[in-house]
Amino acid sequence: MQKVINAIAISSGVVSLTVVIGGVSLYANRGKIIDNVKSQVMEQVSGALGSSLGGLVPDATGPAIPTPPSNPQAQAPGAVGLPPLN
Repeated sequence: MQKVINAIAISSGVVSLTVVIGGVSLYANRGKIIDNVKSQVMEQVSGALGSSLGGLVPDATGPAIPTPPSNPQAQAPGAVGLPPLN
């Protein structure tokens, strides 16, 4: 009976050690794993969307916000650059 209990204890230790080593290796390689998954997802998404969108996506876009006027006198004195409320 003692031999059976010892065998169970040893196998339990081996399983616990395997889980700890697997967790440490997963934690150490998490950056590579994340980059690999990101690249695979981007390949799948770009492959699926590339053919369906065709020429709908422009090569370049305009500025995100309107550019301020080149003449600083065009703004009212004391204005902070916000558009007027008309």
